[in-house]
Amino acid sequence: MAATASPMASQLKSSFAASSSSLRGLIAPRGLSGSPLRAFPGRRSTRFTIKAVQADKPTFQVVQPINGDPFIGSLETPVTSSPLIAWYLSNLPAYRTAVSPLLRGVEVGLAHGFLLVGPFVKTGPLRNTEYAGAAGSLAAGGLVVILSICLTMYGIASFKEGEPSTAPSLTLTGRKKEPDQLQTADGWAKFSGGFFFGGISGVVWAYFLLYVLNLPYFVK
Repeated sequence: MAATASPMASQLKSSFAASSSSLRGLIAPRGLSGSPLRAFPGRRSTRFTIKAVQADKPTFQVVQPINGDPFIGSLETPVTSSPLIAWYLSNLPAYRTAVSPLLRGVEVGLAHGFLLVGPFVKTGPLRNTEYAGAAGSLAAGGLVVILSICLTMYGIASFKEGEPSTAPSLTLTGRKKEPDQLQTADGWAKFSGGFFFGGISGVVWAYFLLYVLNLPYFVK
């Protein structure tokens, strides 16, 4: 019985080895030349050499921090630093430091109050009635009151009584100037009061031109 079992065991062993070798040949992929491909090809070591080349002439930076200080948080560009833009911004009421904050507020309020009447008249719910002018003027006046309250709240939250101005004392060109009194509690209170007076005056003036004088340039 043992003699008959040993040839059978050797036959099974040889058949198992042959089948495993045939499966290995089927599983292992082969290349174009018939040689089996390696699962993990060898890594190629690549080296990059970076050399810093210094230009002969320094490049001109188009955008750079204002006054060369990156901690200001603002950038200087050819548009913002051009003489024309600087002249225009310096003549706006908010940046005209030579004028008192009260008169600056009146000027800003006059412009806003005068221009707010038209949109309320033409797009308000009573635009197709005879009360369009009165309703639009009252709505514009109400918006001026709301804006004045918002300006007052901003001044109370941003400035404290008796503290000096928080405005910078340097211009875009580095020239020293007096701190703007608008950036104080008293100056901002005057600006808010002037805005309220100027805004209501602008609304009244627009209503007077459109409905009292009845200008022909206004399309009703």
